[in-house]
Amino acid sequence: MSGHEHLAQALAECGRDSFTGELRVRGTPGGTFHFGDGRVVAVESPGAPGPEALLLRSGRVSGEQWAELVRESGGSRWPATAIIAHGYAGAAQLRVVCALALHDAAFAMAAGRVESCERVTSTELFAQVPLGEPPLRLLQDATRRLTALAALPHPVHPDRERPVRSGADHGSTALRRELLSHADGRRTARDLAFRVGRGVYTVTVEVARMLDEGLMVCAPPPAPVPVRSLPDGHALRPRKPPQGEQPPPAAYSDLPRRKPGSFFRLRNGTAK
Repeated sequence: MSGHEHLAQALAECGRDSFTGELRVRGTPGGTFHFGDGRVVAVESPGAPGPEALLLRSGRVSGEQWAELVRESGGSRWPATAIIAHGYAGAAQLRVVCALALHDAAFAMAAGRVESCERVTSTELFAQVPLGEPPLRLLQDATRRLTALAALPHPVHPDRERPVRSGADHGSTALRRELLSHADGRRTARDLAFRVGRGVYTVTVEVARMLDEGLMVCAPPPAPVPVRSLPDGHALRPRKPPQGEQPPPAAYSDLPRRKPGSFFRLRNGTAK
């Protein structure tokens, strides 16, 4: 059974068992599905920006304001009530942001490598989407996105190719302008998504289209550092100090030992 088949089976079992807790996915990028009564109520992955990152990058909330919201909410991981109360976003807007982040994190995990899945039962529910999503429907949506991405004329992987702008074109949309300004040949589509505060799937599709239109090109992978081999019959030898150079001081353990009491001798009543 492949890693993705194992993930599909684990998600199906969590739904069938009305599981509440975490399904921890080990792999690259890996992540966690949070379940409530068999439905996925949040997904976290280092491979995709979460709702917090999307809100902060959008400018609706500053870093200082977010820290204050967390303190006000008693250290809550998702201070939705405080966000709404302070007018930083409405309830409908938060639902949309959380749903987008949930699907994007599931896509990032499906696009990566799955090694194992582990259930962890929890009584403290972490929910960002109150009604939740059926787990298999969520995985089917991720698979559909992968299929759509592969069908593009110039498909790319979220965490593989490293695009760079190819010319003087500054982009026709705000997203394209941002991507072109940050595409330096070192960042993948995933890196760019975190940089511009957009979903990984959205950014990966846009990068694929810009590559196809010639606005970007893929930077070649870094060349390996050449290692010069020694000629036959030669081997590494300890370095000899140049003539006249003093040898290093002896280690403490190499110093001669004195008998107890030999450092201080009384002479005429005076310690020497």
